[in-house]
Amino acid sequence: MKELRLAGISTIEAANAFLPAFLKTHNARFAKPPASEQDLHRPIAGTNDLDDILCWREQRSVSRQLVVNYNRMKFMLRSDKTSAALAGKVVDIYDFPDGRLEIRWKGLPLSYSVFDHLQRVSHAAIVENKRLGEVLAWIKQQQDKQPHHRGGLAGPRRSNQKAGLMKDRVDRLIQGTKSRTRPARLGRRRCDNEVSAAPAQAPSEAAE
Repeated sequence: MKELRLAGISTIEAANAFLPAFLKTHNARFAKPPASEQDLHRPIAGTNDLDDILCWREQRSVSRQLVVNYNRMKFMLRSDKTSAALAGKVVDIYDFPDGRLEIRWKGLPLSYSVFDHLQRVSHAAIVENKRLGEVLAWIKQQQDKQPHHRGGLAGPRRSNQKAGLMKDRVDRLIQGTKSRTRPARLGRRRCDNEVSAAPAQAPSEAAE
């Protein structure tokens, strides 16, 4: 990376063109003959999926309501024969660099729906859902009492990640934080003009 920076390279195409000459120079400086000429490298087995290896993985427990919590989001497993038996079990979270997120049980992907804790009830939702108006109004009241989240998020950095479930959520969180930024308070402005005290009156003039 340092060599790329020093060479002023910032694109993948330029880096690929730069690589052969860099390898030749690097090997000329640091390469040493092997102790044995036998090649012990093994080919990648067909069961080794690089997409599953090169991703962020965590384990989470499934609640009785078939809900999985990850990164302040609730993933509600869709009810079927497989998910019905997972209450209290541990599932695997696969957070891929391309923005995909999968929940698996013993390698089997599970279907789910998402509820984001960043979602907030709006006045429009209360008006559109008249039958649930009182419930939504109460939820909004409780949400307004809670402080906005400003902390960091667990998991991989997503600044250069492709659009996806988690990347879009981080972008919305950043935009919300920027919109709540208050302008700096202005201090007291000092007057540029010098103010001098009024001349004191003479004792005789003051007596008159």
